[in-house]
Amino acid sequence: MRLSSLLALLRPALPLILGLSLGCSLSLLRVSWIQGEGEDPCVEAVGERGGPQNPDSRARLDQSDEDFKPRIVPYYRDPNKPYKKVLRTRYIQTELGSRERLLVAVLTSRATLSTLAVAVNRTVAHHFPRLLYFTGQRGARAPAGMQVVSHGDERPAWLMSETLRHLHTHFGADYDWFFIMQDDTYVQAPRLAALAGHLSINQDLYLGRAEEFIGAGEQARYCHGGFGYLLSRSLLLRLRPHLDGCRGDILSARPDEWLGRCLIDSLGVGCVSQHQGQQYRSFELAKNRDPEKEGSSAFLSAFAVHPVSEGTLMYRLHKRFSALELERAYSEIEQLQAQIRNLTVLTPEGEAGLSWPVGLPAPFTPHSRFEVLGWDYFTEQHTFSCADGAPKCPLQGASRADVGDALETALEQLNRRYQPRLRFQKQRLLNGYRRFDPARGMEYTLDLLLECVTQRGHRRALARRVSLLRPLSRVEILPMPYVTEATRVQLVLPLLVAEAAAAPAFLEAFAANVLEPREHALLTLLLVYGPREGGRGAPDPFLGVKAAAAELERRYPGTRLAWLAVRAEAPSQVRLMDVVSKKHPVDTLFFLTTVWTRPGPEVLNRCRMNAISGWQAFFPVHFQEFNPALSPQRSPPGPPGAGPDPPSPPGADPSRGAPIGGRFDRQASAEGCFYNADYLAARARLAGELAGQEEEEALEGLEVMDVFLRFSGLHLFRAVEPGLVQKFSLRDCSPRLSEELYHRCRLSNLEGLGGRAQLAMALFEQEQANST
Repeated sequence: MRLSSLLALLRPALPLILGLSLGCSLSLLRVSWIQGEGEDPCVEAVGERGGPQNPDSRARLDQSDEDFKPRIVPYYRDPNKPYKKVLRTRYIQTELGSRERLLVAVLTSRATLSTLAVAVNRTVAHHFPRLLYFTGQRGARAPAGMQVVSHGDERPAWLMSETLRHLHTHFGADYDWFFIMQDDTYVQAPRLAALAGHLSINQDLYLGRAEEFIGAGEQARYCHGGFGYLLSRSLLLRLRPHLDGCRGDILSARPDEWLGRCLIDSLGVGCVSQHQGQQYRSFELAKNRDPEKEGSSAFLSAFAVHPVSEGTLMYRLHKRFSALELERAYSEIEQLQAQIRNLTVLTPEGEAGLSWPVGLPAPFTPHSRFEVLGWDYFTEQHTFSCADGAPKCPLQGASRADVGDALETALEQLNRRYQPRLRFQKQRLLNGYRRFDPARGMEYTLDLLLECVTQRGHRRALARRVSLLRPLSRVEILPMPYVTEATRVQLVLPLLVAEAAAAPAFLEAFAANVLEPREHALLTLLLVYGPREGGRGAPDPFLGVKAAAAELERRYPGTRLAWLAVRAEAPSQVRLMDVVSKKHPVDTLFFLTTVWTRPGPEVLNRCRMNAISGWQAFFPVHFQEFNPALSPQRSPPGPPGAGPDPPSPPGADPSRGAPIGGRFDRQASAEGCFYNADYLAARARLAGELAGQEEEEALEGLEVMDVFLRFSGLHLFRAVEPGLVQKFSLRDCSPRLSEELYHRCRLSNLEGLGGRAQLAMALFEQEQANST
């Protein structure tokens, strides 16, 4: 009875008990088999989970566990082999293999290269990362700022075939889309870029205005070359092996028909006008048609307009489409502002949290008196915030144009708001204030004296204050020529007799910072003798410098420190640079330095990156330490809990007890990085504009930076350089310098004495000493 009742209770669990028992038994039996055969159970587990195995993978999995354990490989550098610096790419997208979105190729000819092709370049070049021009033959000189590729043959099919071959060879791995157009086509660049951004790149696509071949089927279509067409990268890669065969088998007078037949015959891909919901829209412009009068929907929404017979028509089309894009942008801004106003009521701040202008960040709120943004006062003729510290200077150049634009915009907005009831005319600007807010842009506050005219003709003078804002637009990356960190730097050190004692310290720092890490840099010493120094029978003032240079050459085999001797009564930086420039090739990168400068690897790399041949010269602003007699030395570390030490200047070494104070010397411009070719071009322009005695006088009062600033079309880049830290030294201000250079030299010496606190303390101590 008890057994039957027990079985009745266990009957629902019997299948589970039997299954567990059977599973445990089979598992134990399987383990015994594996141990007997000597195999790894992990191998079987991987094989069952991953599916069927091939013999190679089974062999790899049967290897010992030692192959899968991490091993630490120690770094060993052979001291007998020269050190080779690892070069990294400039952009991270180069290492990641990222590609640009769109490349535009323009088919042109020798006759239209300087007319229609130039018009295309001026209207769309700034919208695309790369714009190339392909022609059969070109003239002696290509237009400035245009990259022209000449194939040497004017046959249309040959030109198209070589263009595709060039795109595949040089840019096939760098771009996702290739847009091919003619020079008599106007392209709405922003719309085309947006179209390429919405299309998938993993498909073979031939997109444009589809046209039918004569006598061919409806499926066989080609893209009309006059309206341009898009080729995907994958399609170009597949087409490349068939270009030679198509060029020999297909005869066509038009390159677009030849390309269409080649794609259909070799790959079976025809032209389409619509893909993935995106439609390629084009417009055929009638002869003698005025673009200003075109208002059809096909024209307003077109990506490309064809044909364009002359350059002026290209510019008129660009003006028309730019105005349409501007109106569309203003309309979108108004809609967004209306939505922001409606949603602001629902926020905790309510309407009080609505900033002006709507949609832009609120003005910057300072948290201390050191963060207050100051206002600059100006009138229509003068500004009272001058760069040189003068209390008043003329308003000219870009600042004058900026103020004039603000006045015109203020008057235009007043008339737009109050017309037709009132009409305003500007009489004069009473007061003007402006400041730059990094979060918003340039803010203006204008006090205007206006003449108000009513509809009945009554006139009255009114004084009104208006506020304007020039907001910050979209941040764009400026196109800059590519530079590399592998360029050799030629340091040039002019040495006067008074600076000879400080030269050995410079050479030791040069050895530690440049020669020891094997930086790709050389040094040229320019020894400047006076008219009565170093003559016959007189001791050589630079004997110690030459001995120190010879010692460095002995310590570092393969290193050669060149030196040049110059005799000058009144040495000028430009004259000294003329001597060095003639001794080096035109592609030399110069780093003009001083005996108090300590250039290191980081400084040399920034010199290489910021000095661009034919584009930019770099003049860093060094950090000047204060006079150690006025600025206290750093005290040794205090006991625990004594509080933090005062901050150190850029590049200071705590172990050598460097002065705490210092400042970036904006008045000095003795250091500079530039290419020899750029210096020779600026020097030739100086000689062309100034001749005879005028040139001699100018050279005595100019520095190298002034030569680039006044006689060169390069960009002049000035920036603080934390790696250049100079000890305190009084500069020798020669009276032969120009008034401006002499003023800057004296100002540099005075500002380098110490900070306001140190100078005040020195005056206080002096007064205390005099009173006692």
